[in-house]
Amino acid sequence: MAALSAWFWNERFWLPQNVTWADLATDSESEEQYPRAGHILSVFPIALGIFAVRLLFERFIAKPCALRLGIHKSGPRRPQPNAILEKVFVSITKCPDGKRLEGLSKQLDWDTQKIQRWFRHRRNQDKPSTLTKFCESMWRFTFYLYIFSYGIRFLWSTPWFWDTRQCWYNYPYQPLTSGLYYYYIMQLAFYWSLMFSQFTDIKRKDFLIMFVHHLATISLISFSYVNNMVRVGTLVMCLHDASDFSLEAAKLTNYAKYQRLCDSFFLFFALVFVTTRLVIYPLWILNTTMFESWELIGPYPSWWLFNGLLLILQVLHIIWSYLIIRIAYKALLRGKVLKDDRSDVESSSEEEDSTLNGTKGVHNNGANRVNGHASSSRWTEE
Repeated sequence: MAALSAWFWNERFWLPQNVTWADLATDSESEEQYPRAGHILSVFPIALGIFAVRLLFERFIAKPCALRLGIHKSGPRRPQPNAILEKVFVSITKCPDGKRLEGLSKQLDWDTQKIQRWFRHRRNQDKPSTLTKFCESMWRFTFYLYIFSYGIRFLWSTPWFWDTRQCWYNYPYQPLTSGLYYYYIMQLAFYWSLMFSQFTDIKRKDFLIMFVHHLATISLISFSYVNNMVRVGTLVMCLHDASDFSLEAAKLTNYAKYQRLCDSFFLFFALVFVTTRLVIYPLWILNTTMFESWELIGPYPSWWLFNGLLLILQVLHIIWSYLIIRIAYKALLRGKVLKDDRSDVESSSEEEDSTLNGTKGVHNNGANRVNGHASSSRWTEE
């Protein structure tokens, strides 16, 4: 274990030339403290605390707000109990093909449409209710808005916010202030709390994707903390937080069926996301991590890895921006033609009446709150 630890914490990988871990030990005379790997252990009890606060927040704050807005827990209609269909659903397939539908129809003496409707209701039963999704989004909106506000307030008074070359002056001998420590630890603890909650929340189709996303985020934050790239790390985190709260606001207004407000928040989110990821990130972040740092401190092994990860992140930014622009474009087209598309959550037994009731809904009074809600549900799920 000692040999493995010595290999992993090799100074020639983590630190610039002629710098050792002993150089970054706490200076008793000046009382300056530098980031240490052991600090990350304090994240886990804080993450559990954040998770507990989330449970209390969703129950005593978010849920009453949802109920006041008319969002109730009643989920999709449950299918009538049927042991044969339940066995097929659990053990074989959730979406039977035509051949299997024919076999089940003969076995149960049901028509195929009735069996399809049963499977549709059963699939909807496993999906989170609108109330559950509203409470989760309200928690994320609150945290994202808080941490972004804190980040802007903290960085506003730092020299590296105004001159990114300050991220590398006297590196790595840059003391860890209490504000820096709090910002990093809270961000890291929040993403660990999301890792925990994924295993207790209702499982969704993007479980694996989000698990990998949270793991990558935790790894990048931890990596930049250990080798004391916290100054540029705060810039990266704040830049990425700039658009998150507006997306959650769009989800909240969508669940509450305030369509026009929902579309406005989403378009604002798309504008901020594309601007921060495709313009500010490469011109501000990548410029300082790749060129200014090369000039001031020079490259070393972990420097190459850090910049490699940031470049991979830029590739993801381009992909996500394309998807967001495409979703926004489709939403604008649907808004123009008032097309009442199906949401990602499949319809209940009222689907048979959609031709009559759905058409009337488009011409109802109160268009600001109801019209086009089904069309917006698709982009929020995407």
